[in-house]
Amino acid sequence: MSKQPLLQIENVETFYGKIQALRGITMDVHEGEIVTLIGANGAGKSTLMMTVCGNPRAASGRIVYDGTDITNMPTHEIMRMDIAQSPEGRRIFPRMTVYENLLMGAAVTDPQYLEEDFEKVFDLFPRLKDRRDQRGGTLSGGEQQMLAIGRALMARPKLLLLDEPSLGLAPLVVKQIFEVIKELNQREGLTVFLVEQNAYHALKLADRGHVIVNGVITMSGTGKELLAREEVRAAYLEGGAH
Repeated sequence: MSKQPLLQIENVETFYGKIQALRGITMDVHEGEIVTLIGANGAGKSTLMMTVCGNPRAASGRIVYDGTDITNMPTHEIMRMDIAQSPEGRRIFPRMTVYENLLMGAAVTDPQYLEEDFEKVFDLFPRLKDRRDQRGGTLSGGEQQMLAIGRALMARPKLLLLDEPSLGLAPLVVKQIFEVIKELNQREGLTVFLVEQNAYHALKLADRGHVIVNGVITMSGTGKELLAREEVRAAYLEGGAH
């Protein structure tokens, strides 16, 4: 692993108007790692991921990606820096076909890799291959999530940001999606920053994890350490381990 983290978040504070959403968040993600941020709904997980992408902007603190300070960079410039996001709620283009949605993800990359990248996504998610000419809006929730991740992968990212990939999905589909994330990390060394309410799956997968409560990181450790902690089990895992 590189000595220098790929993503550094230092003492970041974020506001929505006068309401403070993040309070002095410090964490990092090293190359080749899966790092997860878990917490209840409204704890600030998605806000942190959106702040990394520049919307909302960090009011104070610093965000450094691959040695470059991106704290005040416009979102479209940040997303051209080998960072791709699969956003919360999937946000695919419902009127476009699966193929067209994936094509949108490839807009920032060299066209010479296009066919190879389509093959990779269809290899990971065979159901998308079967539905390549179907409109995104007609897919099931699980298929839409696969499409959102596939679209992000078409950008050939060095860092993949995943915001609540298991939200609203059946346990079997959740298991499948987490297996794909693990495979991408192990086979290609893809670095993943994962924001999740499903603490059991996220911590099982992650090298390291953080717990966020009301905009503050309250606990950090390896995925295994956090899974074993009584307070994590009580708050996030009761009845949640499938």
